[in-house]
Amino acid sequence: MDKIRNSGTVAVGTKWDQPSLGLKTGPGEPQGFDTDVARYIVKNLAGDTPVRITWRESPSSTREALLQNGTVDMIVASYTITEARRPKVTFGGPYVIVQQDTMVRADDTSIKKVNDLRGKRICLAEGSNSYRRIVEPPPDGRLGLPAELVPAGNYSDCVRKLAAGQLDAVSTENLLLAGFAEQEPGRFRLLNDPITNEKWGVGLKKGDTATCEAVNRAIAEMWRDGTASRLLHKWFGRTGLDLPSSLPRAEGCP
Repeated sequence: MDKIRNSGTVAVGTKWDQPSLGLKTGPGEPQGFDTDVARYIVKNLAGDTPVRITWRESPSSTREALLQNGTVDMIVASYTITEARRPKVTFGGPYVIVQQDTMVRADDTSIKKVNDLRGKRICLAEGSNSYRRIVEPPPDGRLGLPAELVPAGNYSDCVRKLAAGQLDAVSTENLLLAGFAEQEPGRFRLLNDPITNEKWGVGLKKGDTATCEAVNRAIAEMWRDGTASRLLHKWFGRTGLDLPSSLPRAEGCP
């Protein structure tokens, strides 16, 4: 927060390969729901100070390291708040709560519900925990289904492998999946069989309580003034999903 107000600069980490969340297709800035949320938060933190945002790609596998080494000041990148991540990251938010769902090829009639994933090939995106909720039992997982894990570099790689028949399903938050599905209409379908509710937070350097509290105030204002709902409908209004409609309860800033 001090850097934003004193220098008028900030480095923000987002995904660059996720349609409708954070996608960079040319020399310009990444575009999507997460990048718009980041712009709102930065403007709110800055007050009347003009701010120049430097955008940095933040794959799931490197998010903690990028915060710890100072490459980015904050990360807004479908970053699920989990107990395993708390020792390394201070999370603001959540700014939205989304359901984990599963995407399959549209012509695959063998998978209709999440329990049909038993024995199937599931994508394991590097740095993501979503697969655990399929294949592991509580407390870390949810369903404990036996399945074959197919590694991939990120979720765009997962989707490429799904399209090529190299795996059977990609399971993660429904907003992320819907962005990919919308890119290729009729090729994929979501099961609409939610597994869990996941909290997306703003990743900050561990211990930055003051910025965390300011981020929480910005998120609350984003929902109060209607921006959050407007952005959700802007990016996901055509997907047919039941979109989040209220401010999530803040996790607090330890």
